[in-house]
Amino acid sequence: MSEIDENGDTKGSMWDLGQKLDQPMDEEAGRLKNMYREKTFSALLLLRLAFQSLGVVYGDLGTSPLYVFYNTFPHGISDTEDVIGALSLIIYSLTLIPLLKYVFLVCRANDNGQGGTFALYSLLCRHAKVNTIPNQHRTDEELTTYSRSIFPENSFAAKTKRWLEAHAFRRNMLLLLVLVGTCMVIGDGILTPAISVLSASGGIKVDHPKMSNDVVVIVAVVILVGLFSMQHYGTDKVGWLFAPIVLLWFLLIGGIGIFNIFKHDRNVLRAFSPIHIFRYFRRGGRSSWNSLGGIMLSITGTEALFADLAHFPVSAIQLAFTTVVFPCLLLAYSGQAAYLMKNKDHVSDAFYRSIPDSMYWPMFIVATLAAIVASQATISATFSIIKQALALGCFPRVKVVHTSKKFLGQIYIPDINWILMILCIAVTAGFQNQSQIGNAYGTAVVIVMLATTFLMTLIMLLVWRCHWILVVIFTVFSLLVELTYFSAVLLKVDQGGWVPLVIAAAFLLVMYVWHYGTVKRYEFEMHSKVSMAWILGLGPSLGLVRVPGIGLVYTELASGVPHIFSHLITNLPAIHSVVIFVCVKYLPVYTVPEDERYLIKRIGPKSFHMFRCVARYGYKDLHKKDDEFEKKLFDNLFLFVRLESMMEGSSDSDEYSLYGQQTYQSRSFLLADNAKSTPSNVDLTISSVDSIVPVTSMSSGHANNQAEVDETLFLTNCRDAGVVHILGNTVVRARRNSGIPKNIAIDYIYAFLRKICRENSAIFNVPHESLLNVGQIFYV
Repeated sequence: MSEIDENGDTKGSMWDLGQKLDQPMDEEAGRLKNMYREKTFSALLLLRLAFQSLGVVYGDLGTSPLYVFYNTFPHGISDTEDVIGALSLIIYSLTLIPLLKYVFLVCRANDNGQGGTFALYSLLCRHAKVNTIPNQHRTDEELTTYSRSIFPENSFAAKTKRWLEAHAFRRNMLLLLVLVGTCMVIGDGILTPAISVLSASGGIKVDHPKMSNDVVVIVAVVILVGLFSMQHYGTDKVGWLFAPIVLLWFLLIGGIGIFNIFKHDRNVLRAFSPIHIFRYFRRGGRSSWNSLGGIMLSITGTEALFADLAHFPVSAIQLAFTTVVFPCLLLAYSGQAAYLMKNKDHVSDAFYRSIPDSMYWPMFIVATLAAIVASQATISATFSIIKQALALGCFPRVKVVHTSKKFLGQIYIPDINWILMILCIAVTAGFQNQSQIGNAYGTAVVIVMLATTFLMTLIMLLVWRCHWILVVIFTVFSLLVELTYFSAVLLKVDQGGWVPLVIAAAFLLVMYVWHYGTVKRYEFEMHSKVSMAWILGLGPSLGLVRVPGIGLVYTELASGVPHIFSHLITNLPAIHSVVIFVCVKYLPVYTVPEDERYLIKRIGPKSFHMFRCVARYGYKDLHKKDDEFEKKLFDNLFLFVRLESMMEGSSDSDEYSLYGQQTYQSRSFLLADNAKSTPSNVDLTISSVDSIVPVTSMSSGHANNQAEVDETLFLTNCRDAGVVHILGNTVVRARRNSGIPKNIAIDYIYAFLRKICRENSAIFNVPHESLLNVGQIFYV
């Protein structure tokens, strides 16, 4: 008997069986989802993680005292009261931005522990259809890591979602905002090593005043070359030193700060009253406003704090900041201010001159090591964010090397590493002083913060579903502080602030054109894919000679038969006995669990021996085409054949797909219409079954079992005969009637990037003897 549901759809025994088979997975899916929620840690483990986070997360923020006061007063201090005003600005900047905004608010907007602008963007892509490459399928939303909120139709969040999805222009503007923030983080990866190492090396001149500035620059360049040259070894072997170095650094600057406060001027503690900020601006006017570019440097490293979130839980980050980083930084800045109250002529070397003579050389060594650790953190963050951009189709294909088997997040990108090194040395040797590099650094940091603020506004509306009044309060207060700093750094564009803008513009052009070309190529493939009617009309032989072996046809399409296949079979007289369309796609999730990675489905009737495999990855996952990948693909294919045989029959569309973890202890089992019993020696777990048909008799069960054995044997023999990897070597050209900007973007910039980036065969690690390239031209 069948029944009619509330939507008028007919439900029969097939639906009943599907419900009974899927029912146990509700509990398992819940268990899997719980794995990705933030865990609770014991007090001892939390302290240990907080200690380790110092070396990875806070190096950049911690080295700011090296150069803040010099960049705030590059022309000297005219009135000691200005020192109090500047210190007050530093205190409240550290309180409002790193402490309140980032540590206690933005860090909670993580994507299952992942931070950074792309993590925020992936959250938005799951809650609204803003992804510009429409390659997602409804089954992707069933992943245990694909968490998202559902809101009422008339809610403010739903209205915001509809507004964002309504026009492609808004979706592109959102992507552009993310790319701008990403490019500025890359700028940080260039400027942080430059200013940190140069400032630390500048301590040599304090002990040797007659030393030329060129010597300091040469020392800094040598350290930078060594730093970038060691990147391919990874940080796994020396990473355990980072936390002790940074902890020692914070304790030393905090202790010296206390010493200077009591020795020179305790009245600097007046700066904790915000009234001195008002007096500072009233007294200095435009010069005080210009000094905000230097004050801004006290909160550099805050965005890196969020980008490096993946390694530690939020609670450990908060504990480390509130108990060590924040108080030590306040003491360090207060101590330098107390020293400058009595020695205002020493502002250019305030950090090193405020150190007691007996501590000078130990502090110089620790400062240099801390600068290297801070630089390493931003370089690693740059590698990480470029890998995320690569996964989401926003960066040309580059080689990614995993430097640690234990920690997959530790990666090295050779091409980017050398580009960063060349630009970093150029900035260091070109400017030769902290002031102009500081102006450039401040510009990059404040733009990243503005991008994060706008993304957080959408996160609060769509993901957290906050009341719009709370969203307005957060946005207004954040923009009030950050736009104030932004207006100050804009005044210094001609004094070095142009550097990150030029660097960001170059990377933005590369990323946006690559993404634009990728979207256009995908749209062309979608529109030119082959109809199933045409495939079926060719018959089981596809009108060709089917030779023994398996052909893996790589395509970007997650559904349908790609145009490359029709191009192949119309130009070759033979095709393999088994054809598998392989699509490797990245989803807006940080990871796809291994047991949910592969989607397998059959294309056409069984006699055609055509399948599709979709391998899904998150932006943090490692994808490497190797023997293990191929083995898992075939394991899932055989598993699909067995399960399909057990369910007897294929779907009435090409959307018959199975994925997840399935285990079988016996090949034979019986499913009755009422599904009341199954043999005890069968263990069946199904994550998703789009359509299944029950077995109605013992004889049909035996027939299906025999068919399963026959097809499994056939697939095994084909695999033994050889596997050939068929890749499309497509050339993308702009149509003749396209405008000049499109012609330049596609025919010149995108074509150049395609020429210099890695080939697909290199990324998939396909041996040349098993490779078949199919060339074709796409006009977009």
